[in-house]
Amino acid sequence: MKKLKRNIKRFFIFLVILVGFIYLNNTSLFTRDSNKEPLLLAHRGMAQTFHMEGITGETCTAERIYEPEHPFLENTIASMEAAFEAGADIVEFDVQLTKDGEFAVFHDWALECRTDGKGKIRDHTMQELKQLDIGYGYTADNGETYPFRGKGAGLMPTLDEVMSHFPEQSFLIHIKSNDPNEGVHLSNYLTKFPDSRLKNLSVYGGDKPIASLKDKQPDMRVMSKAMLKSCLLPYIVVGWTGYVPAACENTQLHIPEKYAPYMWGFPNKFLNRMEEANTRVILVAGDGSWSEGFDKKQDLERLPKNYTGGIWTNRIDIIAPILKE
Repeated sequence: MKKLKRNIKRFFIFLVILVGFIYLNNTSLFTRDSNKEPLLLAHRGMAQTFHMEGITGETCTAERIYEPEHPFLENTIASMEAAFEAGADIVEFDVQLTKDGEFAVFHDWALECRTDGKGKIRDHTMQELKQLDIGYGYTADNGETYPFRGKGAGLMPTLDEVMSHFPEQSFLIHIKSNDPNEGVHLSNYLTKFPDSRLKNLSVYGGDKPIASLKDKQPDMRVMSKAMLKSCLLPYIVVGWTGYVPAACENTQLHIPEKYAPYMWGFPNKFLNRMEEANTRVILVAGDGSWSEGFDKKQDLERLPKNYTGGIWTNRIDIIAPILKE
């Protein structure tokens, strides 16, 4: 009986020590505040935003935009310029492979939603795509008016045009397909740039093209759902020890706001651990189902105090001035 009591006592002492270790090893209370400012990522540059109610993968978002508050269209050079001028550290844009092997900077798989064209991007040459009006389909009043019709003619850029226009800025490139050949194609394109330029680029997208790209560009920050799971699931299991799985190294993590609190050490210790692993953390609003951003002042109030990681926003023009105050 005495032996049993001693064993129970030892177990509770061990349990208290273990809980204490886990707490002290993961709390941000004793972590020195960083002097860094949050990293601001402008999704699609300066874009028209839209309501999310009932949205699906087939929804034409150009047909549900809010009343325009600025004149810019997503994924254009002008929208990227405006985003950087507003305070973006990184601009995200989408790429689609064309019939003639160019990368068009455009979000949708097909043309009917936003443009006056028809069919899939990959079935057209870049020269054909340059003839389209990419503002043709935008409406904020169910089709009564089209405020950008005629204003987007010829504005679909190529990846090469973007890279030439912005020789030093940081970008997050989104491969929209799950075709492994697109990862190879993008990798071949990027080989012409020096390492100093590649350090300012990150790529995310489907599992297959990102795996192909990573195989050829092992030092580049990349992300896919498969890579995200291979990093975060083991981290949730063992991260309380401070151990960072190898899959978390030299990559980029887009963490949905809903799941961020489950990351051991979030925010400060988690960010520090990932920084030491040369990994960038971007916090996305909501549960990660869609590209929700921190777009209003009220959204920023949900961020942890003194948060210094990346912030995903669709309204860099609103968010950047608030954070710089």
